[in-house]
Amino acid sequence: MNEKKSRVIKDDRTRNWTFVAYPESVPQNWRDILDEQHIQWIESPLHDKDLNADGEVKKAHWHILIMFEGNKSFEQIKGLTEQIHATIPQKCASVKGLVRYMVHLDNPEKVQYDRNAIIGHGGVDVAEYLKPTSSSRYQLIGEMMDFVRDNDIIELEDLAYYARTERFDDWFPLLCDNSAYIMGEFIRSRRNRAKSRQVLVDYKTGEVYN
Repeated sequence: MNEKKSRVIKDDRTRNWTFVAYPESVPQNWRDILDEQHIQWIESPLHDKDLNADGEVKKAHWHILIMFEGNKSFEQIKGLTEQIHATIPQKCASVKGLVRYMVHLDNPEKVQYDRNAIIGHGGVDVAEYLKPTSSSRYQLIGEMMDFVRDNDIIELEDLAYYARTERFDDWFPLLCDNSAYIMGEFIRSRRNRAKSRQVLVDYKTGEVYN
């Protein structure tokens, strides 16, 4: 009796791919070549301060993430990276993780690059991928609470203005999106407690009363 063996064909396609581009290797119009694909793609800041394990500065490079609406094969993407003389493409397991890595957001031991220097092409919303994780969100809320206590903040306006001018990349989006309520209640509670501790004095008689 002949047994039929099922053959599983491995699909190497995926929607999101990443590669590295070196300034001295890519053509001058490399961005135009990618834009002409009419896709969404993200360009990291130029990594020109990264270090090897021995402390030597790595060659300056960009991390590139390209995103498609449908799956693309390795050969299809390799044809594109060869056009701009970039490295061999690799599958991107996490878009959010890679975008955060573009500025070493979760790697404080590495050089921190400016998140505002991340460039989104094709209408991609980079800020969406830079939103804090749940654990980091709680840490940032804790930082704001400490700031309120240390600086005797009694109005949400003062915290919001400071966040907009001094902590625009982390505190301000958090306040605008979903943390204004808890911070407003925290400040209100402190203000009410301060009022309850006030000693009222009748300056005519000198009598102290609550």
